[in-house]
Amino acid sequence: MENLILFDGVCNFCDSSVNFIIKKDKKRMFKYCALEKPTGQLLVKKHRLENIDSIILIKDDKAYSKSTAILKIAKVLGGPIGLLYVFIIIPTPIRDFIYEFIAKNRYKWFGKKDQCMIPSIETRSLFIE
Repeated sequence: MENLILFDGVCNFCDSSVNFIIKKDKKRMFKYCALEKPTGQLLVKKHRLENIDSIILIKDDKAYSKSTAILKIAKVLGGPIGLLYVFIIIPTPIRDFIYEFIAKNRYKWFGKKDQCMIPSIETRSLFIE
């Protein structure tokens, strides 16, 4: 199965991040699903994720969140972005502290939408409802 990214569909920063990944993912190794969608909710329950304030990567039926998800996504993308994976050596609590600071302020800094993003015709097949 592809790598699946769960994201906050009403967050402008999350939307921008997903669009960035789509642009860099030339081999189409990722699929995407908003946390607000029925499949997103089912996967949250399946993986027993609580208080989700993070991007989630589901890879090989295992869920990764926060900074670990970001670094694993970078690794899959490869190229210069893949070099970010070197930060995996930083202890998770330190990495996640920075991630959580950004996540806590993302609506204030980047705004929020009333509804989930609508993918373009070209990228619609990458999204799961």
